[in-house]
Amino acid sequence: MAAFRSRHLCFIAAAVALTVTAPAAVASAAPAAQDSSSAAALREVLFVGNNWEGTADVIKSSGDFAKVGRINVIPDKDARMAEINGDLIKWIYFMAIRNGVGEGHDQFVDDMYTTPDGASVVVSRPSFADVVSIDLTTGKINWRFPVSGYRSDHMAVSPDGKRVAVSASISNTVHVLDIVTGKQVGSFKTGDKPHENIFTKDGKYIYNMAIGDVNTSQDAPWQDFTKGDRRITVVDANTYQQVKIIDMRQRLDAIGLKDYSDAVRPAVFSPDESRLYFQVSFFNGFFEYDLATDKITRTKSLPKNPTTSDDRTTYVNDSRHHGLSMSPDGSKLCVAGTMDDYATIVNRATLQEGPLVTASKPYWATVSGDGKDCVISESGADQVTAIDFATGQKVVSVPVGDHPQRVRLGHVAADWTGTGSGS
Repeated sequence: MAAFRSRHLCFIAAAVALTVTAPAAVASAAPAAQDSSSAAALREVLFVGNNWEGTADVIKSSGDFAKVGRINVIPDKDARMAEINGDLIKWIYFMAIRNGVGEGHDQFVDDMYTTPDGASVVVSRPSFADVVSIDLTTGKINWRFPVSGYRSDHMAVSPDGKRVAVSASISNTVHVLDIVTGKQVGSFKTGDKPHENIFTKDGKYIYNMAIGDVNTSQDAPWQDFTKGDRRITVVDANTYQQVKIIDMRQRLDAIGLKDYSDAVRPAVFSPDESRLYFQVSFFNGFFEYDLATDKITRTKSLPKNPTTSDDRTTYVNDSRHHGLSMSPDGSKLCVAGTMDDYATIVNRATLQEGPLVTASKPYWATVSGDGKDCVISESGADQVTAIDFATGQKVVSVPVGDHPQRVRLGHVAADWTGTGSGS
């Protein structure tokens, strides 16, 4: 019955989307500029977004990954809920998110990045369809940007730390915001359900991966056409004009993988950005894509957990494996085997995997501050786990809040131990 209600609400939301125009996104007033002389010494940390709880745990970026502090990312929850409950369309979408992609839970924090001065953290909040900047000293909101449509998703920060790109997954739009003021500096259209965003190292381009409809039950290979327009959109990061479209359907078909999904999920560039490694829906493994030749050059299948069901409708939002990072020297990949309950380090040259490190529904993978470890979020165990890139062995696990997903490097003041309202 719960599954029926989830699908029913999603269908209602989809129908409403055909008849209702999304409100224009407008940023709130920005705070006064900070005096650079007041900037304290900074320390590097990892922010762990606890999606269902509405908090972010801040831990050391390397070593023992001990907890530093915690912030509340929904200090305005009462105001947001009053707004949602007073608008039927917003309420329908809020409930569809809860019962669809939220698996019966609200999605309060998807992604987060700190400002260059370490004074604030910018957070995308799917259920509230917005991006907010939270003051790391007071815990109060500096500015709020409602995205177009009714759900915000993955973000990316520019190499200089001045802009943040956020996917508005229902309006098929990426908004690019000034990270300090919250003002929109540009936007661009994407395929269906934009997800991951990546800035190139030189800051010239933004890659957006549109994953299509991942919360429907039409998951058999022959039903793939129902999933929507899934593609990589590449835009100029200064003009926000489209440079090219990469449709992995054509590239997969070219190597005989017609039954594989072309929904590109987490992805990571090689250090020289000549190769893109990416995961797709339903697949226990990843692909290597050569940008110069425009071809998929290698396919890596990873072990299946014998206890994992072959029923693809049981995979969370179509994710078989969801989480991918690379060691700074480019020699190792770290793969989160979400539905197979493990993570593993893969040699990039040989594509040979290392030990399978048991993990409970790992949902993201990033790199520690010192570059020695891969850090995964275990959404099923409410902890993050560090795995040594060199040995492939587990280093340590650290408890965090309810349903950790995104893990991002950031900076806080050297003496910071939490916010006034969220520690």
